[in-house]
Amino acid sequence: MNIATGIAAVPLAESRIAVEGMRCAGCIARIERALVALSGVASARVNFAAHLVMVHHATDLSADAISATIEQLGFRAHPVREEVASAAHDESRSLAKATAVAGFAAMNVMLLSVAIWSGAEGATRDLFHWLSALIALPAIAYAGRVFFISAARALRRGHTNMDVPISIGLLLTTAMSLYETATGGAHAYFDGAVMLLFFLLGGRLLDSMMRARAADGVTALLRRIPDSATVIAGDGRTITLPVARLVPGALVLVAAGERICVDGVVASGTAQVDRALVTGESVPEKVSQGDRVLAGTIPVDAPLKVRATAIGADTIIAEIARLMESAGQGKSRYVRIADRAARLYAPAVHSLAVLSFIGWLVAGAGVHQSVMIAVAVLIITCPCALGLAVPIAQVVASGALMRCGVLVKDGAALERLTEVDTILFDKTGTVTMAGLKPVSGLPDDPAERRALIALARASSHPLARAIRDALGAIEAAHAIDLREQPGMGVDAVIDGATARLGRPDWVGVPADDVQTVTAFRWGDRPARLVRFADTLRADAPLAMARLKAMGFAPMLVSGDRHAPVTSVAARLGIMGVAGLSPAAKFALIERQAAAGKRVLMVGDGLNDGPALKRAHAAMAPATASDVGQLAADLVFFGEELGAVPTAIITARRTMAVVRQNFAVAIGYNLLAVPLAIAGQVTPLVAAVAMSGSSLIVVANALRLARAAR
Repeated sequence: MNIATGIAAVPLAESRIAVEGMRCAGCIARIERALVALSGVASARVNFAAHLVMVHHATDLSADAISATIEQLGFRAHPVREEVASAAHDESRSLAKATAVAGFAAMNVMLLSVAIWSGAEGATRDLFHWLSALIALPAIAYAGRVFFISAARALRRGHTNMDVPISIGLLLTTAMSLYETATGGAHAYFDGAVMLLFFLLGGRLLDSMMRARAADGVTALLRRIPDSATVIAGDGRTITLPVARLVPGALVLVAAGERICVDGVVASGTAQVDRALVTGESVPEKVSQGDRVLAGTIPVDAPLKVRATAIGADTIIAEIARLMESAGQGKSRYVRIADRAARLYAPAVHSLAVLSFIGWLVAGAGVHQSVMIAVAVLIITCPCALGLAVPIAQVVASGALMRCGVLVKDGAALERLTEVDTILFDKTGTVTMAGLKPVSGLPDDPAERRALIALARASSHPLARAIRDALGAIEAAHAIDLREQPGMGVDAVIDGATARLGRPDWVGVPADDVQTVTAFRWGDRPARLVRFADTLRADAPLAMARLKAMGFAPMLVSGDRHAPVTSVAARLGIMGVAGLSPAAKFALIERQAAAGKRVLMVGDGLNDGPALKRAHAAMAPATASDVGQLAADLVFFGEELGAVPTAIITARRTMAVVRQNFAVAIGYNLLAVPLAIAGQVTPLVAAVAMSGSSLIVVANALRLARAAR
């Protein structure tokens, strides 16, 4: 149900489609437009770094049908049904082989060319040209398949991509060289053709490797989950099984220092668990029987027996990986600019090449020179760097934040985070921990404590749970006639005397409304008023101070009563507003937006859902309700509120890098294209420049790997 509108949402399925042959922003835009236009598709987002398309679609539309639509655009596509979306197609390996072949051929052809450049004439020159052809033609046919197959696939379906002009340039250069050789001409360009191919492949190989490095957060995350598990059988024997063969309910033995391979509940044992991989929290957390543990965490000091509740793709860490994949290509303003530029790329580059060829012929240049200039224009005018400028920065920044315990669900949220000027925090479960803590009124007498815990354990009320947590594992007194009175509390007879725990007026104790309280009375003993307070996140004051230093004026907005909200706000040194309903929070953000403010909402509960969706950007803790997590753009793990200023700082650094990348990409084209049209750039130099611009953009984005530290 949509909280803000009350409209029931149509159930959607999610499919991940692996796509081969994506090279630039034009490919991304074409795939997304085609899929969004497909009946039954709600949204489609390309993760360029992982070569995946995340599609939300109606349940009656199959992943195979989606793949077929992508195939019709000239790409190879298949649904990713395996647990890990690591590259089933080994792009880097095939590129490495092609690069090696092109490099070997280039070295040999260059040796032959040296003799020609040294003044070989007549039959000797013709022989060396033919030897160069014998080496170059097979190398171009094999190594150039990367470009030729992609270009042919696109052209067959009436589309174009960046491999089309590259292929035209290679084929024109090779055909001219073969013609010159067959007719005994003085010039052949086999050396230039294979060197051109070598540099193009080298640039694409490095780009592939660097993108893989940038996106290694997802793969590394999942690879750290063990492939096998030690399972305790019904007869007590232990057997080792692949994790893929486990089923929910299996009892798994996890040794100290070994990663847990399933989500589950501790069946027996007590241990300190390192949750850093999942939450980013460096301090181990104590767990014992009945506590929940997650795949990827480690019991550091003792073994545990864990009853599996989720396995493989159903685990929290697998869901995190899927969300990280979907964060790779948000539709930010910069992505839309790159998309529009990419759509103009094909007609513009082909027109420029043709006009350059005709213009140089008219100016009196020969066919060879005119063709070489046209080839240089075809190759140098490439939107690769522009297409990589945004997604590669988003992927690297998302990985950096994930290592600090912040999950970015939408890459475009990083841009929105840099635009926020107002920050609103929910109180309970966000600024404070989820739950209250008794601060006074608990008895010191052991007998009274046993009586109190007996009553507290009989109630599911949050205040009763807080008392249980505070008293710990003490032995409860024997209670008879134990009853829970709805809306009042719990009473029982303990050692012949009536004991009550609940509302002060029911217990018989006057109480004001200054704090959250409950009352306890046992027989003729003095009644006790147990007072509770919110437990601030440990670093909440420091987080607020950091935000103030960044120029923000954080505000606390809560549905709680005035007294506790004012108390928490005072402890944080910020303004607080109490008694806000979900609709009132939504309306507050509406008013802020109408006044030109861009709000970051940080909240966790069901009641925060509308506000989180309406805000310019939204964050939620991992303990948030499902609605809160779904509505948020970023989710932070662990108990530290410092994730909020850290995310904003990282977003600012990311967008600075994106702007630098755009400057590099645009500056490259403004400089390179006129030089190529003017005949000052050879095809070989064009290949080096085109590959170099992409690599500069990727290398610049990799600086964000430490942006969240």
